[in-house]
Amino acid sequence: MSAFKQVQRWWALACIIIILDWLTKQWANTSLFYGQEIPLLPFFDLTLRYNTGAAFSFLAQEGGWQRWFFTVIALAVSVGISWRLLKIGNANPWESLSLSLILGGALGNLYDRLAYGHVIDFIQLHWQQSWYFPAFNIADSAISIGVVVMLLEGFFNKKAVSD
Repeated sequence: MSAFKQVQRWWALACIIIILDWLTKQWANTSLFYGQEIPLLPFFDLTLRYNTGAAFSFLAQEGGWQRWFFTVIALAVSVGISWRLLKIGNANPWESLSLSLILGGALGNLYDRLAYGHVIDFIQLHWQQSWYFPAFNIADSAISIGVVVMLLEGFFNKKAVSD
């Protein structure tokens, strides 16, 4: 089976994440006012935020150059992940899963950066109205889950893989 055939399912997963991310961000952007908080659970609100930086608003206060910096990083990571997926195919499904989640999340946030100049965030976790985790989105969630899967796979997969 060709490498492209083997990797199609992983790219399809990344595409599903991109679509879910885009749909939920469009909903949030059209249904919420900026900064509005809608409590759903005692620890979970919906709130519309725009992030011009990276994770945890890293470099968000800069003059705008960070948009292109993070765009280049997202493109390079996406190319690298796609190359790795082609190389491993279905040989390591856990690694492929983690890379697909990260790829989908990176491209979901890349779209926002290119289209709007910022990333749309809308999920807010907090504890007793005193501690707030930075707002995030589906793409951020996919990236985080992908990293956790990658770490667990690396921890539990003791066999040496030479690629």
